[in-house]
This record gives sequence, C-alpha cells and structure tokens, in this order.
Amino acid sequence: MDFAFFAQQIVFGLTLGCLYALLAIGYSMVYGVLRLINFAHGDLLMVSAYIGFFGIAIFRIPWPIAFAISIALTGLTGFLIDRGAYRPIRNSPRISALITAIGVSFLLENLGIVIIGGRPKTFPTPSLFDGVLVVQGVQIPSLSIWVVAVTAVLLAVVMAVVRRSRVGIAMRALSRDIDTVRLMGIDADRVISITFVIGSTLAAVGGVFWAMRYPAVEPLMGVIPGLKAFVAAVLGGIGSVSGAALGGLILGMAEILIVAVQPEALSGYRDAVAFAILIVILLTRPTGLLGEELPD
Repeated sequence: MDFAFFAQQIVFGLTLGCLYALLAIGYSMVYGVLRLINFAHGDLLMVSAYIGFFGIAIFRIPWPIAFAISIALTGLTGFLIDRGAYRPIRNSPRISALITAIGVSFLLENLGIVIIGGRPKTFPTPSLFDGVLVVQGVQIPSLSIWVVAVTAVLLAVVMAVVRRSRVGIAMRALSRDIDTVRLMGIDADRVISITFVIGSTLAAVGGVFWAMRYPAVEPLMGVIPGLKAFVAAVLGGIGSVSGAALGGLILGMAEILIVAVQPEALSGYRDAVAFAILIVILLTRPTGLLGEELPD
C-alpha cells in the first residue's frame, strides 16, 4: 500500500466519518437530555435530502436557498416529532418512548414510499461541490473539503452552545435531574424541543451532504446511516457531543481502511464492521470512549 493510496483512503474515511458525526451528535444530545434513543433521527437525513432535491430539481430554487429551506424544514420536523410524538408520553415508561421512536421512524419511511414512491432519484450536485483538488497524486473532492470544514464549524458551534449558553447549561442540568430542573422554574419542554431542533438541523446538513456524496435519494436511505451513527454515538460515549464526533470519525475510518486493506475479501463485510464495533464496545466499555455514567 503506497502513500498516495493510503492518503486517498484517509480522505474517504474522514469524509464518511464527518457524515456519521453529524448524525451521531443528534443522537447523543437527545439521549443526554431524555435518555431516549431517537430511532427516527436517521430518517431526518432522508427528509432533508428529499426537500433539497425537490427544491433544486423540481422548483428550480437556487441551491443555497434550497439547502437553507431543507435545513430549516428538517429542524421544524424534529420539533414537531418531539411535540407530537414524544412530549405526550414524557412521563410514561421508557419502553413506551422506545416503541414510539420506532413507530415514528416507520411512519416517515412509509410516508416517503406512499407519497413520493420508492424509485431512487438522482440528487443534483451544485458545481461548487463537484470539483477535485489533486495534491501529490491524492484526489481530494471539493465535497470532502466542504464536509470536513462544515462539520468542524458546526461541532465548534454546538460545543459552545452546550458549554457556555444558558440553554446549554439547562441541557446539562436536564441530563442530571429533569425533576429538579423543573422545580427550579426552567421550562424543561422548551429546552428539550431546542435539543431536538439542534439535532435535527445537524442531521439535515448531513442529509444534504450525504445526498451529494451518494446521489441516489430514496425513502429508506436514512436507515443504515442512522444505525451506524448510533453505533458511532455509543462508541464515542452516548450523551457526549465530542464523543459522538470522535466515534463518527473512528467508525468512518475503520470502514474505509478495513475494506482498502483487502477489498476482495472484506468489501462485503463493510456494514458488519460497524455492528461488530458496537458489540465489542458494549462488552468492554459500555460508556464509550469519552462517555461517563449518567444517573437514571
């Protein structure tokens, strides 16, 4: 394996890892506040991709406006999911919330199939993201540069919000004791809704980039990326924003590099890598790499 080939795989792994990280952060934020695995989170990637597709290809909206609308409407979708599905069962047993999350996921997927159809559609990639930069024989797609840069900026923004803003302080307090937070006069439902909106917005950005990276948009496109992002969140430490980002990068790198070493023998096991990592991390370090024990 020469340097150029190895560096090329690093570029691919870093791009994929950043896409996983954008989704994994949303999983971690919701779990940190509610102890809820929002299995509908991956389907928000699909929602974002379809909104962007219709905006550009059908309504001929300029792509920056179409992407902004996609991100905003996906954030609104996350807000409505919380208010319509999760808020009414906030005080119910956790199994009820888990079943509801699975139900919302199936609802979004089947609405996509019924309303739009199951045939994949080609996502139009704007020319800004379509170039290739060649450095020492290594081809770096413009899209990869944008994915890494945007992920880094969004991670920094989310970390600043969580650590320094009043809403972030409230989120961290909710992760410890939601009942005490309510007794202190904090509107817990409002903070939870903001958490869903932030997580959904990150998933929307990931959805737009994913649709340009793998330009076949269909109703079930968010299932596997959503599951792998969940694995990334568990790997990094679910409930930890920085841990989710780290887990996404490790998972993306692992998928690409393992297949690169033995493409003929291991290419068919690419998806299995993620779930093998999940089993190993649950057996050896259930709190993840950067996670910590959180109160029930």
